[in-house]
Amino acid sequence: MMIKNYFFFTATNFEWKHLLKNDKYKDIIIESFKFLVSELRIRVFAFVIMPNHFHTVWKINEDIERSDFQRDLLKYTGQTILREIKSDQPVIYESLYVGASDRKYQFWKRNPLSVPLFSKKVVEQKINYIITNPVRSNWNLAIEPQDYKYSSARYYYLGKNEFGFLENYLEI
Repeated sequence: MMIKNYFFFTATNFEWKHLLKNDKYKDIIIESFKFLVSELRIRVFAFVIMPNHFHTVWKINEDIERSDFQRDLLKYTGQTILREIKSDQPVIYESLYVGASDRKYQFWKRNPLSVPLFSKKVVEQKINYIITNPVRSNWNLAIEPQDYKYSSARYYYLGKNEFGFLENYLEI
């Protein structure tokens, strides 16, 4: 199996704060994935949105520069969620003040992890890691992986593509 432009990507909240506990903020990331898939910018094979970070395995369209794509995604989701936090939780919003030259407030930690995936075995390892993350003892967000809503586990365990944007990497 030829693997090209597949990545394991992780974005973490500023100072590891649990800013994604609110489902409304998770939904902003989901809607971004839906848009990017519909625009043929990415193909998403697995994801999980945790309280302070998200992981995904995706394939980025070959015509798109990976660093530009990732920057734009994090800028859009970060700014959109920050607007919501400012309205919903002004005290938390103020705790995100950084006063940097390029931004006053920061949602995502700088330098997200983006690792190229070169083999089917590594893709499968990363997908397994992603879909079992919510049930790990340090999180305890669900009893079974498929019980956690903001994950691709239901897709892999039950065949349900509830979000409408997931693809099986084996079918590509």
